[in-house]
Amino acid sequence: MTLRRTIEAPAGYRTPEVALYVAQMDDQSRRLTDDTRGLTPAELEWQPAPGMNTIGMLLAHIALVELWWTSILMQVEFRPEILGVGEDDDGMPLAPGGKPPATLEGKDLRFFDDLLQRAREHLKRSVATLAPADVEAEVEKRAPDGTPRILNKRWILYHMLEHLAGHYGQINLLRHQYRESHESARAAR
Repeated sequence: MTLRRTIEAPAGYRTPEVALYVAQMDDQSRRLTDDTRGLTPAELEWQPAPGMNTIGMLLAHIALVELWWTSILMQVEFRPEILGVGEDDDGMPLAPGGKPPATLEGKDLRFFDDLLQRAREHLKRSVATLAPADVEAEVEKRAPDGTPRILNKRWILYHMLEHLAGHYGQINLLRHQYRESHESARAAR
């Protein structure tokens, strides 16, 4: 049997390059969505140890950071209220020994799906207007220590994809660790 995998640029964008970044992010998000079906609030807020991220924290973080980078990309004010949460509601970074934020306690998968969907819809509306020359444009973003960083908009789109994919991998690892820890606990009884 032949397996066919393709990525195609969706319509509605002024440049195919931007459309392809969106298509790649959508593909990663589809895979993340498939791999997180069935998660319970308990699994979403489980920590392997104090001070470590939870799946829920990572999902909220993916949405907030996508919104944040979209604001930098489009050079507009960062508005976390688009997601209906505060900019620190993902709890990241946690202090050593820290617990997940109370704002995420008891949240179900629909809550996190909604955050991710809102962030992506905002990204798509925002970048649809970018022309080919806009992708080359540079943006200055200061590092936390004040050092200036010059980023072109292509790199920002790439980094948004990279960020999503990296945390998707962490989420899969946490799912594995959760299953292992709970299967070990059941076997010990």
